[in-house]
Parts: sequence; structure tokens; C-alpha cells
Amino acid sequence: MQLARNIGVTNAKRGPRTVRASPDREDSMSTTLYTNGLLYLGDGRNEPGHLLVDEDRITAVLPAAAHAPAADQVVDLRGGTLLPGFQDAHVHPVLAGLQLIGVDLTPAHSREGYLRIVAEFADAHPDAAVLRGGGWFGDVFPGGFPSASDLDEVVADRPVVLYSHDAHGVWVNSAALRAAGIDASTVDPAGGRIFRDETGHPTGMLVEAAVGLIVGLLPEPDADTLVAALLAAQDRLHSMGVTAWQDAAVGASDIGPDALPAYERTAADGRLTARVVAALWWDRARGLGQIDDLLEIRDRLAAGGRIDGGTVKVMVDGMVENRTAAMLEPFDGHGDDRGVTFIAQEDLDALSVALDAAGFQIHYHAVGDGAVRSCLDAVEAIHAHRGATPNRHHIAHLDVVDDADVARFAALDVSANVTALWARTDEEIVTRKLPLLGPERARRHFPFASIAEAGGRIVGGSDWPVTDPNPLWSVRTAVTRTGVPEDPHAIGTDVLTVPLLAEQALPLSAALDAYLSQAAWINRLEQTTGALREGMLADLVWIDRDVRDVTGLGAARVLRTVVGGQVVYEAD
Repeated sequence: MQLARNIGVTNAKRGPRTVRASPDREDSMSTTLYTNGLLYLGDGRNEPGHLLVDEDRITAVLPAAAHAPAADQVVDLRGGTLLPGFQDAHVHPVLAGLQLIGVDLTPAHSREGYLRIVAEFADAHPDAAVLRGGGWFGDVFPGGFPSASDLDEVVADRPVVLYSHDAHGVWVNSAALRAAGIDASTVDPAGGRIFRDETGHPTGMLVEAAVGLIVGLLPEPDADTLVAALLAAQDRLHSMGVTAWQDAAVGASDIGPDALPAYERTAADGRLTARVVAALWWDRARGLGQIDDLLEIRDRLAAGGRIDGGTVKVMVDGMVENRTAAMLEPFDGHGDDRGVTFIAQEDLDALSVALDAAGFQIHYHAVGDGAVRSCLDAVEAIHAHRGATPNRHHIAHLDVVDDADVARFAALDVSANVTALWARTDEEIVTRKLPLLGPERARRHFPFASIAEAGGRIVGGSDWPVTDPNPLWSVRTAVTRTGVPEDPHAIGTDVLTVPLLAEQALPLSAALDAYLSQAAWINRLEQTTGALREGMLADLVWIDRDVRDVTGLGAARVLRTVVGGQVVYEAD
């Protein structure tokens, strides 16, 4: 954690004071007044006012004209905005943290930049048997995908395994292919694909279930490494103003190692400062018999009190760019290829009904319009079984939604968990994705406004490390449907100027609330967080400007993040 600086913080009795951003610090001051700025009160209202915190609770929210109450500590907001802490409804912190402490390609967006980072990491870690990391984008490579020969130029003596930024595929070098025994005779696994050249030999790109053929080369991260990854990710998220999140894959999975032990360890020793919902991974190979194990984990986490294990993550399809999204009609130019459906409808209905009956929230992954319909049909099966359900099911990503399914979100009370930073005309979208969709489906691309206007609930998630975890960048893109100038991956001729379906833009109020009150609702935290109201927990974020200035959100800085009255991040 960073040390706090004297940034407009004064002690009413003793003068300037430095606050240390340590989750276990003993703070003799019981009350803090935030004043001389704007308070975000929800539904787009950003009004001048004062806010008083006593220990871990908000005890007063007053207009600027009211007399400011006395307090032990006074924080001068300097015209900035105080908001409830942001909440991320779909994120992968441990996977992101492993990337941060491994071969982290996210600072670059070019073939040359990626190879430079790999070479530098290899030189700095000569004893590492396997180099692992990720964060690359396909649009920088001819045809949209990298090859083993690219990596062989910089590392030929040991395996290199690099996850794509979307975590649905890996780029490996020839040494990795040899070590894993992957050659022209290797059969594609069910639900996966080995990319091959015209002679049938693997090119160095594997997607979805085929990733399992290579991950055996990677040493399983030990407990200390997983904790280090979680804490690195938590630091990054707190620096973005995020105080709570839903981890979208907790358990050993295709996506990565099991993060649960790291969560439990850091919760027990006090280093986990965020509020966390663990979406427990649904193992497609185990069937309904695993529900008893999920119930045991849920009960164990409930006893600990810091982590909510009442959600299950169900992966229904892959992604459009790899042609593993489940589509109602074939991808343009690819015969009868409708992508990949990981779970048959009958099985999806059965597991959904069983999980709902056990009291679990279901967090579905659905990218293609076929997968979205399949998830909605599964929730309809729940309704047929028991009527309306209180379990707050939601579908994440929703890259393409058929017109006939838009109104079903509201009708079935299914929340749309959107990844707003994707909704822009960047090179990745224009060159790799839209050609596969074709013009008809392209007009139904990320239909946020259509779902909202039909009464559907919009909640926001970053899917980090797939995209940046900065909620303000996502809000800006949701409102403008253009890229954020400060984002190094917002690459393309029109990405900053031409909206991706401008009619699907959200109002600022809806975009902000998606990461505040609406995300708190989906995380079952709305009774205590997600709003600046008396009696709510003091989960707060201080931004350096008026958040109603949408064009300025890309450059906005988080100055302080607070969880339960404790400062967990403060800017230098």
C-alpha cells in the first residue's frame, strides 16, 4: 500500500497530518468530514455538500448551505467529487495479478513491443524454466493471431506461454509446443481449437479448451504466489476507486488456478480489504453432484464473514474473435460454423434450476446471441419451476443480443452485466470481430441502451485483465461509445471519434450507477454500500473533478479510496 500524502487533509485540532494507507492501522480519530466539493448522490445528481463519517459509517450527508459539523479530521475535496466506492461486477483479480508479476504485455500494443517485453523478462529471469504472462491483442498481427515463430525470435530455449488479453487463448513458442507434445497429429479437444498452418502443423495459437493442452507446462502457482497476485491486483483496483468486486471464476478452471485459498488466507489475516463476492466455478465435467461441494464452500465463507460465496459462474460459450461464441446463425464467411456451445440446453436448464433451488445466484458468461438466448431460456426454466426467483441472476458480456431477446431481461429479472470498455470502434473490433458478425448482427452489438430502455437492469464489470479495470474509462465509453484517449489499447483510425452504434449509448447517470448502486445490488451489498446515505458503510472514492464532465473522465485521478472508514489508497 502507498503512504498517504498531505493532499488537502487537515486535522481540526493539530494541523497537517499524514494518513498511512494500511488496512490494520490504529487511527485515534473517530470522525472525518469531507467538504468543499461535490457529492454524487446517485441517478446523475452531483451536488455541493458535506459528508461526515464516524468510524466505519456515514453519519451525515448535508447540502453545502448547511453548517459543516465539527470533526476530528477535515478533508478538503478541492472541488472534486466524493462517490460511493466503485464496485466491479465481473473481474479476475488473481489472473490479473499473476500477469502483473509475470510477463505483463499490457503496457504495449504492437508486435515489437510485446517481443521486447518478453525478451527483457527472459533476460531478467534466466533461471525460470517456463515464462508465463499475457495481455496481448490480436489486431497487431497479420490475420489477427500471433505465431510461435514470432516468439522464437526472442526466446527459443525454453517454453513461453502468454494468455491473450481476453484470456480465451494462449500464444506459445515452438519450445512450448514440443514440451507439451503438440504436433500435427494432436486432435483438437472438445470445446477447443489448435490453430494450424496449411500443412496441418500447429502455429502456436490455442483457444478455449485447447489451452488445457499447454497449461501442464506451467508450474502451479504456490500459495504465496497466489496471495502476492491477489494483493497486487487489490492494490491496483483500490487505486482505481474499487472497493468491492465479484470475482468471476473462483475455483480451478480453464481460466486459471483456484483463487479461493488466497482469498481465505488474506481474509483471515486482514490483508483482504475489499468486499468480495466469489463466483464459484461450475465444472462442466462434474454435473449436479458438485452442488454439495459448492454449498460447503458457501457455508464456510459465510462463517468467515468477509467473502460471499453465494454465486456460481457458468461458462456457456467463448468469444466472437476466436469463433467460439455460440451464434444463432453462422459466422460470416465460415460456412455453417455457429461457434461453440459448452453446455447443452437441457443440461443448462437442469443445472440452473438446481442452483437456483439451492439459493445460488447464477453468473452466466454469454457472448454470442445463441448463448444469450440459451441463458435466458434457462432462467425461464427456473421461472417455470418455481415462479419468480429472488436470486438476482445475471448474464455477462452480451456482445450480440437478438432483437427478440432484448425485452426478456426485464421480463425475467435478469441483469445485463456489461463490459462497457469494449463498446468502441477499435482495431480489434473492426478487423477481427465485425467481419465475422456481418452488417445485420453488427447493428445489435453491445445493445446496452436497448436493454435499459426495455426495463432491464445494467450492471458494470471490467473483466480485467481482459480490459483495463478503471471504472471511469468504462463509464466514459458507455456514454460516448468511443475509446478513451488515455487508454493505450484504444487503437484505430476512428476509435476516438466515431461512436460504435451511438444509439446504444447510456446516459451518464445509468453508466455511473452501473458501477455504484446497481453493482452493489448484484453483489447483494445494496443495504450497506453503493450510495452516500446516512447509516451506509463509509466505502468512498474521491475523484479530482466533477464526474459530469464526461470528456474529462479519461484523465480523472482517484485521490483517495476508503473501505469501511479505513483509507486503503491515497494518491501521491
